[in-house]
Formats: sequence, C-alpha cells, structure tokens
Amino acid sequence: MTDKKMSSSKRTVLITGCSDGGLGAALALTFHEAGLHVYATARNPSKMSKLAALGIETLTLDILSESSIAACRSKLSSLDILVNNAGNQMTIPVSDISIPEAKNLFDINVWGHIAMTQAFLSLLVKSKGMIVNQTSCASIAAIPFASIYSASKAAMAMFSNTMRLELQAFDITVVELKTGVVQSNLIHNQKENKELSLPEDSIYAPARELVVKAMRQDDFEGVGTRSQQWAELVVQDLLKNSPPPVIWRGEQAMLVRIGTLLPFGMLDGTIKKMTGLDKIEEKVKN
Repeated sequence: MTDKKMSSSKRTVLITGCSDGGLGAALALTFHEAGLHVYATARNPSKMSKLAALGIETLTLDILSESSIAACRSKLSSLDILVNNAGNQMTIPVSDISIPEAKNLFDINVWGHIAMTQAFLSLLVKSKGMIVNQTSCASIAAIPFASIYSASKAAMAMFSNTMRLELQAFDITVVELKTGVVQSNLIHNQKENKELSLPEDSIYAPARELVVKAMRQDDFEGVGTRSQQWAELVVQDLLKNSPPPVIWRGEQAMLVRIGTLLPFGMLDGTIKKMTGLDKIEEKVKN
C-alpha cells in the first residue's frame, strides 16, 4: 500500500521536532503503534533514522523557514492532528540575558508554532482535527535561570488557550501539554550547542560556579519519567473521544498543578532547593 493510500485510510498526525531521543520521536513511535499514519519532521532528517527504520514517514521541516513549512505543507493532502513539539531551551539569569538570543528562542518556541498552525489550519478545518501544543510545566512554574524558556512556554500556553476558544466554531480541538520532568535530549542539546557561562561583570560573579552548574541542569539530565512511558500516556489521552484541554504528564507535573492552587510563593523554598538557588543566595550574600 502506498503512503498516499495509507494517509487517506488512516488518521494522520504531523509532529514537529522528532529527532531521535526527543519527546517528538517518542510521540511519533507511539502514534505509529496506535495505528495512525505519522509524519515525523525535523530540520535534519538523518536524525530521524530510528523512526524511518520503523516505517514511519519522515519529512524535512524547519519551523523557522516559511519556504520549508510551505514545502512540507505541499506534501500533505489531509491532516487530523498537528503536534507543535519542536523547541529549544535557554538558561541564564534575567540580569544577563542576551536579548537577540532570547528573541531567537521565542521564534522557535512561539512564532514557529503559530506559523505551523496557520499553514496547516485549512487541513484541520476540513478534518475537524486537533492541535496539540507542547507548553511544559515551565509555563506556570518560576524556575530560576530558566525565565526565557518559561516565558516562551507561558506565551504559547496563552496562545493555545485562546485558540481553544477561537477554533471551537470550526470543531477543532486544541490541547495543551503541561509536561513535567521527562527524560529527553533537551538539556543535552543546549549544552552541546552552546557553552554555558556568565558575563564577567555578572552580579552573580561571587557564585559563578554554582550558577553555571544550575544553568547546566546536570542534576536533571537523565532523570524523570521515561520518554516512551510519557508518550504512551499522552497519546492515550489525546485519542480519547473527548481529550482534556490540558494534559499533565511527567514527573513533578502533579506537584506543579497542585502549586497553582496554593497561596502565591508557597513552593518557593522547594524550587530553590531543587535548583540550587538556596546555596547561590548564601554565596552572593556573603
């Protein structure tokens, strides 16, 4: 059976950011196992070799490129589910943020998703389909030195919630993934792509080593829910007849959810200990 025939006889899902080892790849595999025709996408198709070997259709896609999005869109005649998953991370104190680099992160984590949604919306209107936005628990939890990442996710969360209302008239379902700590390549990729450091004149200079350690997030790498276990639970939720508008999955997700019901700032102490900010404070004050 050809891919075109498969696409017309099965529900279809397109997922961004599917490089091997990431959450997108885990979702692609799980949707594939659930019987959907999956379009797994990434900027570099060679990084999706494991998915391709399983018979999953892979497409080249750079969500920051209008021409790349258009080329990908031209290959699809129908679509039931769009999963906006691609994203990057940045960790640095607010006082030391590079505005151009921060804008670039917003381009990836926010505007790229909006561009994808607009490009594929006509297909989703036709299928009365679903848009799934990866926003992370970071969208509502204040994580020291991760303000840019959290702010971009919070922005996407608001876009997602607004689209949920705006697109109800077209019978399109919009779901937000409030993902907790899950084993993926997000932390590794940041360290591999950029040397994490503080400017010489940073106000955190007295605690430089501790801050850089917190920025590297070494204590969080390789911990959390296994990506495949997370994906199985998420896909199970998404394929329900009435998917929840917000899906909380991954380690610490329930803690963050409970935190939204507690008095403001009640979890500050816990977050400071988890990220090492308590020790940094001591060093800076001394």
